[in-house]
Amino acid sequence: MRKFLSSLGIGLITFPPAYAQGGPAATVDKADTAWMIVASALVLLMTPGLALFYGGMVRRQNVLSTMLHSLVLMGTVTVLWVLVGYTLAFGPSKGWIGGLDFLGGSGVSVKDAQSGLAIPQALFMLYQMMFAIITPGLISGAIAERMRFGAYVAFTSLWLLIVYVPVACWVWNADGWLFKMGTLDFAGGTVVHLASGASALACCIALGRRRALEHREPILPNNLTLTLLGAGLLWFGWIGFNAGSAYAVNDLAVRAFLTTQLAAGAGLLGWLVVERVRFGKPTALGAASGLVAGLVGITPAAGFVEPGAALLIGLLAGGVCALAVSLKTRFGFDDSLDVVGVHGAGGALGAILTGVLASASANPAGATALEGGRMSLVLKQALAVGVVGVFAFTASYLLTKIIAKFTPVRASEEEEAIGLDLSLHGESGYNL
Repeated sequence: MRKFLSSLGIGLITFPPAYAQGGPAATVDKADTAWMIVASALVLLMTPGLALFYGGMVRRQNVLSTMLHSLVLMGTVTVLWVLVGYTLAFGPSKGWIGGLDFLGGSGVSVKDAQSGLAIPQALFMLYQMMFAIITPGLISGAIAERMRFGAYVAFTSLWLLIVYVPVACWVWNADGWLFKMGTLDFAGGTVVHLASGASALACCIALGRRRALEHREPILPNNLTLTLLGAGLLWFGWIGFNAGSAYAVNDLAVRAFLTTQLAAGAGLLGWLVVERVRFGKPTALGAASGLVAGLVGITPAAGFVEPGAALLIGLLAGGVCALAVSLKTRFGFDDSLDVVGVHGAGGALGAILTGVLASASANPAGATALEGGRMSLVLKQALAVGVVGVFAFTASYLLTKIIAKFTPVRASEEEEAIGLDLSLHGESGYNL
């Protein structure tokens, strides 16, 4: 079956299907398995990379608390994903949420192949776990320097199950309603970036602005060298994020790697051009933000577009996101580290541009999606953006307010003044 599919140019399924969807049993391929082990490790590395990326941008009294926001998810999400998250996202579904067939990891084999793929079922679960770990971590950049740690752990744990899991089921589960509608999302433009960006906006509004902003105190990054290092690790890990979403060693993985690299480079340049025009000088922080914006923009399109389209997506994402981050000043919400402007705007833009630029020759799934016409695909992408954005925003806002009924969500004025490292964790990032 694998050789037959390869001869047709569809040797892999471009969306991760659930187990037990009635597909033919496949034989585990050693090369595909080896690549997916590497890809899973690359995506896991992105979370420490995110910790460095965010940690360098906050004030020195909050560097450890900000980095801990990313690292703690490597524990909480790992446990929650195996216990209940995975089965609700990728178990047999009625379109909205998966069943309980794989509750607690039950029935997930380390030897048998995932339905429709040539990698073990357990490896597929692990790979998806790495996505689930980093996604709520993206939100932490919006609430940095003012959210209490206990409330953050409660929020991200519940957010994983209430927001991320259903959206992953809708878009990536073979029985998900957006999947069946023909929405294209190769590696997480809507599931990861748009969902986290919309949720970040909701959290910003629910929490309010940092008191330092209200008092017009300077807020300066403590160590941009950490941010640049984190950006480099994110770029490196993103190869596993996008090329790994091919789930095999084949031409689609190469395409996704190529388009990812091109978009990241173009995004970096696009952001710097906007900075040069607006402020007269390019910045290192702008370069780091631009490459991330390019990566965000190409994520849903990586396996569906040609190289030229990838350059255009990256360039537009870098420029648009550079402009979008200024919206927080205009509308008065405090997005500490520009999550809304980069991941929210970049994820939405990338999803729409996937519909505009998807190529029938790049991927058979793209050809299928285009059977109804280009405008039909663009409208489907826009519908997915609207539904996921509104759902994530509404659920996150309500979740923040509900948690506040049980435990303090916002740090006190004294805790913010001292810094969350000392006031909440009793330690300091810099003892010089």
